[in-house]
Parts: sequence; C-alpha cells; structure tokens
Amino acid sequence: MAAPRSWALWSLCGRGWSPVLPGCRLPWLRSCWPSGPLGARPLSQEKRATETHFGFETVSEEEKGGKVYQVFESVARKYDVMNDMMSLGIHRVWKDLLLLKMHPFPGTQLLDVAGGTGDIAFRFLNYVQAQHQRKQKRQLRAQQNLSWEEIAKKYQNQEDSLGGSRVMVCDINKEMLKMGKQKACARGYKAGLAWVLGDAEELPFDDDKFDVYTIAFGIRNVTHIDRALQEAHRVLKPGGRFLCLEFSQVNNPLVSRLYDVYSFQVIPVLGEVIAGDWKSYQYLVESIRQFPPQEEFKEMIEDAGFQKVTYENLTSGIVAIHSGFKL
Repeated sequence: MAAPRSWALWSLCGRGWSPVLPGCRLPWLRSCWPSGPLGARPLSQEKRATETHFGFETVSEEEKGGKVYQVFESVARKYDVMNDMMSLGIHRVWKDLLLLKMHPFPGTQLLDVAGGTGDIAFRFLNYVQAQHQRKQKRQLRAQQNLSWEEIAKKYQNQEDSLGGSRVMVCDINKEMLKMGKQKACARGYKAGLAWVLGDAEELPFDDDKFDVYTIAFGIRNVTHIDRALQEAHRVLKPGGRFLCLEFSQVNNPLVSRLYDVYSFQVIPVLGEVIAGDWKSYQYLVESIRQFPPQEEFKEMIEDAGFQKVTYENLTSGIVAIHSGFKL
C-alpha cells in the first residue's frame, strides 16, 4: 500500500501507540533483533505527477496513496471477518501454503511487508517454534545417557523458543498495525515480533538485513510495484528469498466467469452488509483485475534483480505464489 512516506516503530503490547523517531533506539528492539540497530533511509520528497489506476478509476500517483490509505483505514476492523467471508475461509489455506513454501528454519530473520494484521507473522512464529522444538528433541535423543535432571536443566536453559528467529511486520497503515498488535497481545505473541510503520517503496531498513521477505495480498496496492520489488531486493541478504502471495489471473474460463460474478456482484454487497463499506470492497475487487498476470509479474520480479524466479498457481490461478532469490 502506498501513502505518505513516513515511518516509525511501535511498541508491541503497551497501551496506545509509542512512536520511535529517527535517531532514537529501543533497548528491547536491539535485544530481540541481534543483527544490529535498525537503520533508516532518507525518504524522498520528490513526487511525480503521473497518472495511475485506483481500481478502474484513473487518478494521480500522489492521490492514489491517500485513497488506498483510506480504504485500509476503513476496512481494518472488519478485515479478518471479510477475508473469511470473501474467500469462504480459503485465504487461511493459501497463507499456510506460503509458509510451507518458505519452510523457515530456526534463526530466520523475516520481513513481512503489508502484514499489519499479523497473519503471516503469527504463522511464521508457530512454524519456527515447532521446528526448534523438534530440533531440541532430536538433540536430546542423541544424548540418551543424560539423567532426567540434566535433561530438565537443558530445557530450562533454552530461553529462546524460536531458536533466534525474528519477524518484523511492516505496514504503512496505522489502523492495520493497531489491529495486528491487538491480535498479538490477545494470542500471547510477544517474543521475536516487532511492528514498523513504513512504506513498501522506501523501507526504513539498511541493506542486506533479512533472510526472507514476504508480502501477502499487498503488492497490488502499491503505487510503484517496481520500486517495492527493488526495495525487497535491497533489504534481503545475499541468498535471501522473496515470496509474494497475490491474486492473479484465473486460467479456467468457467472458473473465471463464476469468479467475476462472485467478485463484482457478491463481495461489494458483503462489504456493505458486514462492514458498511461498499466502495472499499469494490476497489479491492477492481484492484485484483488491474494486477499483472503471472508471467508479467514474474518478469517484473526478475527486472528487480531476483533470480530463479518461479510461481505456483493456487485454486485455478485465483492466487499465485511467486518466489525468487537474491544471489
């Protein structure tokens, strides 16, 4: 999502929002993110007065940022409910498949962009925690001569249940981050999780910081997709992986016709009934149709510098997972 270019860090479970301005540092962030202090890049003040699309509407690039921001500010509170209603719950399976595709190991440093509600971050934390626990059990089985006291002591000494893994959730919308933060607190997610207000086109991180970059159902809302892809490449470490889950072009003609009917005649109505917001959900449907098809998006990822780029269609191409590496 593109909007005014500003960023800040937010505390995880404190009351209200606590911005950390450029130049300030948080002790808790340094301790939970061992790769070093977070670096901010200068934000460009230049704006190009070029036209772009906002759904099926033609607007200026500067105007689109504000419009997209308003959409997600409006839908934030009902975002999870509407996702379930619009996809009949299948979006949960798609996100699970993204994690299986990622297959992160303990120690992985993940940046999840446009991930304000925390869906990918929570799945990542669950996944790496399970991986770390399996690793611990294998190590203990290999040391069968240990006494029960020694085994218990080893478990007690394992302070980091994630094996050093961390996830940074970055989103440009305060309301989306607020909802994600509330969900994290309610579900008990604390360790290994941080929240950043930032623009996908100008990420507030130093080069070569992360092992994996994910963006799920967010990149189609960015004004300049090419810039977001270049930023993804910049912040990944050499050998790092880019993963994008996004709506795509349906290949089956029959499924395509049914999908169009459902998208344009049902989803906006659901938006009005459940969230009281027809226009925002009409935009979300239209934005899907404006997104490049699979092969074209694959070429855009390659143009950003990624190699070994592939994609996998899910549910007859309604969504696709694109993957690439920074080599």
